[in-house]
Amino acid sequence: MQMRQLGRTGLEVSCIGLGGMPLSISDDRPFEADAIKVIHRAIDLGVNFIDTADAYCLDDLDAGHNERLIGKALSELPAAKRQNIYVATKGGLVRPGRRWEPDGSEKHLREACEASLKNLRTDRITLYQLHRIDPKAPLAESIGCLKKLQEEGKIRHIGVSNFSVLELQHAETIAPIVSVQNQYSRKHRQPETDGVLEYSRQRGMAFLPWSPLNGIKGSKSLGAHEPLLESLAVAHNCSPQRVVLAWLLSKGPHVIPIPGASRIQSVEDSARAGDLKLRREEIEALNV
Repeated sequence: MQMRQLGRTGLEVSCIGLGGMPLSISDDRPFEADAIKVIHRAIDLGVNFIDTADAYCLDDLDAGHNERLIGKALSELPAAKRQNIYVATKGGLVRPGRRWEPDGSEKHLREACEASLKNLRTDRITLYQLHRIDPKAPLAESIGCLKKLQEEGKIRHIGVSNFSVLELQHAETIAPIVSVQNQYSRKHRQPETDGVLEYSRQRGMAFLPWSPLNGIKGSKSLGAHEPLLESLAVAHNCSPQRVVLAWLLSKGPHVIPIPGASRIQSVEDSARAGDLKLRREEIEALNV
């Protein structure tokens, strides 16, 4: 597995991470034992960067489900292996009635962080990200709370998600920001045009594309309506999903895709994306 720098943290993480969301947010989610097997298989393949959130659950009564899965999976590993696994989680969204609603208040973020520490069975979170800006809470309050938690030693690094360039610039006046996690895929190319992809590169931030394969449902039909993508998959004897991840990796050494997975086969395919070398003309064709 190729490694990449996680922003300015000095940490080396796998070029392909594991997104935990599909293991927790639907009624047909895997049984706990099967979900843990998926996490363990990813780690066996060299994935040492796992992305989760307290909101990856069915609803508020189920809050923290994905974090608890990951915490249990890691607790079953030998200590020497566990210490090299980096988990990023998020706070700032709540799930009342299965809705996704922001809560960036200091009270909520502090309570959410404390719960995440317990769920993940750790005394410090490697990367804690503000999941989404809450229009009811000043950004200075939300990021300021994360800075306090960092000063208290409860989180190591601060990241953000679903931010614009202006919002990133504002956040940076409050605390050091090491990563930004925005939607980025073949279908969703906004980071290329809104400046966030380039700004994160210039500022030494890691860019973490969420939903890099068009989401849980979209990933299954990836390539079905893109002859170029399908032909490249055939030419390289691999899946269209792996081609897309290799294309995202070509966007810069600061880009670390975090495809979600609920099956071992998906993890095995995604983990091999770093070994796929697309030719320059192929990348240019995909960029169109």
